[in-house]
Amino acid sequence: MDMGLLRVGTNVDIQRTDGRIHSAVVSGIDLINQSLTVEWFERGETKGKELELETIFQLNPELRPVKQDLEQYLDENEEAMSVDSEEEHSFEAAPQRTAYGGSRTAAAKAKSNSVIESKQVLPQKSIARNVLTRPTSTSANVAQGSRASFIRQPSTKNDRLTNAPSSNGTLCSDPSDGQGRGTAGQGRGKKLSCLKEVEKIKQRREERRAAHKTLKEKQEQEYDMSIPNWEFEAMIRDYRNTIEFCPLNNTDPIVDHQICVCVRKRPLNNKELTIREIDVITIPSKDVVLIHEPKTKVDLTRYLENQQFRFDYAFDEGTNNETVYRYTAKPLVECIFERGMATCFAYGQTGSGKTHTMGGDFSSKGQQDCAKGIYALAARDVFRLLNTKYKKHDLSVFASFFEIYSGKVFDLLNHKLKLRVLEDAKQQVQIVGLKEEEIRCVEDVFRLIQHGNSERTSGVTSANVHSSRSHAVFQIILKKRGMKKAVHGKFSLIDLAGNERGADTSSSDRQTRMEGAEINKSLLALKECIRALGRRGAHLPFRVSKLTQVLRDSFIGENSRTCMIAMVSPGMGCCEHSLNTLRYADRVKELGPGGPYEGKPDDLDQMTTNDEGVKPMQKNNDLAMLRSANEDEVTDELITFHEAVNQMQLQEEELIDTHHQLIEESQLWSQLDKELLKRTEEVDYDVEGYAADLDELLDKKLQVIARMKELVTNFRQELQEEETLSRNIKTNRRLPNK
Repeated sequence: MDMGLLRVGTNVDIQRTDGRIHSAVVSGIDLINQSLTVEWFERGETKGKELELETIFQLNPELRPVKQDLEQYLDENEEAMSVDSEEEHSFEAAPQRTAYGGSRTAAAKAKSNSVIESKQVLPQKSIARNVLTRPTSTSANVAQGSRASFIRQPSTKNDRLTNAPSSNGTLCSDPSDGQGRGTAGQGRGKKLSCLKEVEKIKQRREERRAAHKTLKEKQEQEYDMSIPNWEFEAMIRDYRNTIEFCPLNNTDPIVDHQICVCVRKRPLNNKELTIREIDVITIPSKDVVLIHEPKTKVDLTRYLENQQFRFDYAFDEGTNNETVYRYTAKPLVECIFERGMATCFAYGQTGSGKTHTMGGDFSSKGQQDCAKGIYALAARDVFRLLNTKYKKHDLSVFASFFEIYSGKVFDLLNHKLKLRVLEDAKQQVQIVGLKEEEIRCVEDVFRLIQHGNSERTSGVTSANVHSSRSHAVFQIILKKRGMKKAVHGKFSLIDLAGNERGADTSSSDRQTRMEGAEINKSLLALKECIRALGRRGAHLPFRVSKLTQVLRDSFIGENSRTCMIAMVSPGMGCCEHSLNTLRYADRVKELGPGGPYEGKPDDLDQMTTNDEGVKPMQKNNDLAMLRSANEDEVTDELITFHEAVNQMQLQEEELIDTHHQLIEESQLWSQLDKELLKRTEEVDYDVEGYAADLDELLDKKLQVIARMKELVTNFRQELQEEETLSRNIKTNRRLPNK
């Protein structure tokens, strides 16, 4: 094939994919594939490209070859490759295009004197015929007017026409300095450096691929890659291998706390094991909890954010109810015999094990073994102490069981009778109509717990078939015999509603919104009341919710003690809820900054109590206190929503009471109507008196009905306002602790 004037080192015009045409230097020619490679400088970098010969000839028609014998051409190139290596570094102008319109015959004559230098020594003749590399030529015997070969920075097409012959007959790449050889040598050095860099990049890429392949083979041997999140599991396993485990055991001493906060981790349940959920919670010691929060970067790189929490006790998934009771509720039992008030809470997400811990183990058929719950274990110790150490105190044991659902109290031992919570003249909270049964043995407690759990409000969720939607309060009360009204001591055991429902205050269903609002408000108020218990003289915002209102006597007095058991689920899908639970418990444990309430409680209590025994101004002040103490969790919109819900609940109670009164008066009116009609049966009855009495009776009916109508209208307006506010709630999410 006749290559014409096309040689390695020749300047040619090329066209880029975006349509631009600029100059480039031929760096190699492939005769087999009829293609060549070119290089050029752009923005300080050397770039290259492979093009077909026909494409080059179309843009550079003056380089199109004439017919000549291919063997003769290859022989010339082989002869050029056999030149002594001493001329390797000489890189002078090779015969190419004539800058001054020289003929192709002159260029062909100059070609016979050129020397082509190979990049490497080719052992076989066939290989040498395939690829022609960069040529070099001696400075002698260069035909005058022949085209110059040079390497340069990207330039315009007209730059090639400005190259003038030097004094020795060669063409220079830059007419300003006449140093064509130096410029060409420098360009060749840059090309060699670029090629070396490309080789290094290729080598590093191959090394990375080999290392990645080796790592993948190792991971396949060590980890089960069929697990959906096996990367996170591998990271968690590697992290656990770096820590030392020292879990809680029965030989560890029991520390006396006025406020005890502990955490219990449940094992993975059957549903989580079926979907191969990974465990993201680690309990390395008796008071430390680690949660491995899975994270993903912007570039999709996965990593763990390991957060540590410290509490009084931490129970792992292998701990049974007896051990949990020994370190949490058992130290509080003796407190009630010393005229104290004790409280034990189980707090956490739905399905985290609260009812299991407080009520007892569940069998495969869904039946609960009440003998292994904290309710029964506490009752057993109460009777043990009553019959031994405190036998001379002549005390009787009573029990009550009620639930708080959507701000209303229902008696679980009396057919879910709705109860009213009022404050008496001594500012003591009374639950009107609550049934208290005397118990004489632990079996009586089992019977009451089973009956109460069957009456408790529950619903079906994705986490639990029997999800608790209310706060269940079981109370063991000690009283002097013959003095049923005088309370000697009280132990309140509370199974709180799932904390994830507290965030659902923007649901389209009003009942769900009311559940979420009440749970949210009661948990915030409970936290502040427990924290106030640890700060002597601090104001107690118990009026904010029904839960803290009925437990008020458990938060006052020097002999009041509280224990909180935070339940966490270990699954990766529950990581956010578990993290919120740990943060809540951590806030309770720290007792919070700040001193006692600066207002005067006596002044706050000198307010008019309404029919419900609730001080509206005081309740609003308590809500404002919750807002100031939890600025990162409670927004102004949420406080406004809670105020609207409180107002709506008050109007609902008033409306229901008025309706009851209307029914009672209607019965009286019916009797009066019958008497009036009976008077008309007489022959000479007083017609004027009948008309006057009937008119008076109708006026009374109209007044009561008008009042009832006004209450209904106002209540419907409150319902509409609550619905509007619920749409505008923007709850702030607390940022993770760094």
